[in-house]
Amino acid sequence: MQMQLEDTIKLIQSPLNYTGGKFKLLPQILPLFPKEIDCFVDLFCGGCNVGINVKSNKVNYNDLNRHLLYLYNTFKNLDKAQTFELIYKIINDYKLSLVSENGYDFYNCESSKGLGDYNREHFLKLRDDFNHNKNEDYYYYIMLYVMIVYAFNNQIRFNSNGEYNLPVGKRDFNSKMQNKLDKFIDRIQSQDCIFTCLDFRDFDISTLSEKDFVYIDPPYLITCASYNEQDGWTEKDEKDLLAFLEKLDEKGIKFAVSNVLKSKGKENKILIDWLKKNNDKFMKHYLNFDYSNSNYHTKDRTTNAEEVLITNY
Repeated sequence: MQMQLEDTIKLIQSPLNYTGGKFKLLPQILPLFPKEIDCFVDLFCGGCNVGINVKSNKVNYNDLNRHLLYLYNTFKNLDKAQTFELIYKIINDYKLSLVSENGYDFYNCESSKGLGDYNREHFLKLRDDFNHNKNEDYYYYIMLYVMIVYAFNNQIRFNSNGEYNLPVGKRDFNSKMQNKLDKFIDRIQSQDCIFTCLDFRDFDISTLSEKDFVYIDPPYLITCASYNEQDGWTEKDEKDLLAFLEKLDEKGIKFAVSNVLKSKGKENKILIDWLKKNNDKFMKHYLNFDYSNSNYHTKDRTTNAEEVLITNY
């Protein structure tokens, strides 16, 4: 099912390369959402690819990563011109590359090999300063964004001590990234939105009504994404989430859940059994997917991978 352009706003992409982002699936997912939504709850918002593209009166972005939410809050509340001014100031102060202005030769680098050799020392200085900066103001979160841009695969990762610990990547703040951020800031500043940092079990559904809608894109139990390493998402989490869905349904609140039933020879038996038990309540919508550009999700051509959107309407 393809999205009708007249039924939606122009799709924009998150400025963050967030693991498991749903941008490519939006043309299949969004037409399955209710036509009228008062408050859209993006319960595991991640890169915000869904919440930023949904037509609703209000949006509640929720995620356990507080750094992520404060970064979005910075994009929301800081003047856009000032945001870009700070980005370029940090790039300049730390002598990071800016190929869009100077070209690869200026840094003695080649496009095919990337800019890691040049940026490594400068990036590590930025990372060290960020990890020792205790003043979590707008500048701090723009530092975080610049670090993400220059980090490996543009990812976000903090260690157990709360320190950003990814190595340098191959690219820099190119025109594509600038354009993504520009459009994202315009969109998020136009939204009536709030940011919350809650475990889904602590999310107060008593504040929701039948006019609201909850979208849930949890870590997938049977995949090996970075957010699911070292028991990041357990069978208990999976069962607790399913109980949470049942509570939403009992309250008459519409929801949609993204998940995979099968992947690379594995089955999510907990979810499959739950769907069988609730066959009369919930709908499975099968999606055609392609995460060919992701390190963590690969298109599974051999084991009949099944990605679904589960709804209670």
